[in-house]
Amino acid sequence: MHPPTNKTQSNGKAIAQVVLPSKLVVPLHQHVGNSAKPSVKVGDHVLKGQIIGAPEGRLSSAVHAPTSGTVAAIDMQVVAHPSGLSDLCITIIPDGKDEWTERKTHDWREMQHAELRHILREAGVVGLGGAVFPSDMKLYSHQHKITTLVLNGAECEPWITCDDRLMRERAADILQGAEIMRGLLYADEVLIGIEDNKPEAIAAMRAAVAAGKHERMEVIAVPTVYPGGGAKQLIRVLTGIEVPHGVRSTDMGVQCFNVGTAYGAWRAVAHGEPLLSRIVTVTGNVGEPQNFEVPFGMPVDELVAQAGLQPGTTGHIMGGPMMGFRLPSAQVGVIKATNCIIAMSDALFPPAPPALPCIRCTRCAEACPADLQPQELYWFSKAKNFGKTQEYHLFDCIECGACSYVCPSHIPLVQYFLFSKSEIHARENEKQAADRARERFEYREYRIEREKQEKAERLAAKERAVKEQTAKQIPPVEAPAQANPENTLQLKIQEAIDHAKEQAAAVKPKNVENLTPEQQAEIAEIEARRERIRELAQSHVEQPKE
Repeated sequence: MHPPTNKTQSNGKAIAQVVLPSKLVVPLHQHVGNSAKPSVKVGDHVLKGQIIGAPEGRLSSAVHAPTSGTVAAIDMQVVAHPSGLSDLCITIIPDGKDEWTERKTHDWREMQHAELRHILREAGVVGLGGAVFPSDMKLYSHQHKITTLVLNGAECEPWITCDDRLMRERAADILQGAEIMRGLLYADEVLIGIEDNKPEAIAAMRAAVAAGKHERMEVIAVPTVYPGGGAKQLIRVLTGIEVPHGVRSTDMGVQCFNVGTAYGAWRAVAHGEPLLSRIVTVTGNVGEPQNFEVPFGMPVDELVAQAGLQPGTTGHIMGGPMMGFRLPSAQVGVIKATNCIIAMSDALFPPAPPALPCIRCTRCAEACPADLQPQELYWFSKAKNFGKTQEYHLFDCIECGACSYVCPSHIPLVQYFLFSKSEIHARENEKQAADRARERFEYREYRIEREKQEKAERLAAKERAVKEQTAKQIPPVEAPAQANPENTLQLKIQEAIDHAKEQAAAVKPKNVENLTPEQQAEIAEIEARRERIRELAQSHVEQPKE
């Protein structure tokens, strides 16, 4: 399909530098994978290029301070996302000095590939074509041989001209970045696809290839067809390889990068400059549409104001009119995925007419670049028959909006597909959460049963030990001989006498100090009487029985 390009409004002027804004609101999640982890705190003074968000986990990328200044806040703020939700952001108040941190340059030809990938990770280099996938992860050596590296300079989306101006003005740096990528992938050739409605960019890139004497590197003009800039579509045009459903392009020996990503990789390696800014097209309802080099985190309203915002602006679109989305607020910060800001007005973007019933005209199927059946996907999505949508390869949809554009009934088909995708993802997440909960429950039951078994085994072992101890043979104690009753009586009397003596010896008399002669005589009489009793008892024991 051939929608109006609307590129001439902004592609005639050179890339301009913006005036530093009053603040920079830098989200920590500007890439696919895990969010960066804050490495600064409120009140810290940061320098341009300093890491403020360290990569977390294997699939992540660093975030840096776009200029020097003071960290004013680390909190949740609305970010540039279709959901309009908040995310963790770092707010920096610029000091106006734009003072750099220390930068290290490298000769990439003398470095190990692992070290190069680490530099790209720490520099925050991600895909600038819209996917924002960490580039260091895409530049690993793959299981299949990568024969062709494709640089995407097609830029098929209407209104957007940032890649066009980048290729015109910085072609040599783009090709140097392509050489780094080719070396990391061991690719044999580099093919650079540019739509034929960008003759200046094609000429600049071809001149840079010749001047740099880049071997096996070719600039190819491709037809201006929307959405010819999709990765699979561009690969098919440049190489003739059709990437089938469920297969990655790397499995077919091809890897694809945006020209802006190649430029960012070269600046990171050769100049020690992390990804702090990008070229952004500002167009639409503005006085001077053009491209700016914008630091990440710059509020959209301050950026658009530098292009001369016109009265009647009703909102802002990030990206193009086909695949972009309306920003939830004009105060959100520019992010790595921001390639274009379009100021909307009713004259440029009139309200969509009401949707009518589908008439089964199949125009959407003819326009679909992924060879899907959008009308069938629409019916299944509307009926919430998500299983059927997957059978019809819903996730092959690149959300280009071609089907919605050609639909005579004005049905927002892409919105239905986005709904189905989100519902499928939500249900899969719920299923995964339920599976994890079930696994935790089953493991808990297994652990409790194992503990019971171990306890029972310990008790059984203890009982066996007790039984073994009691089963040991103990020598029997012989019963005493039959004793004579008289001898037994004498023994008992003697034991009683001995016990009495012990008790008497143990008892200490009290109040025996300072006795009068009368008291002493009385005590002596008592003791004598006791002695006579003892003698009588002893004589009774010793006297034989007649």
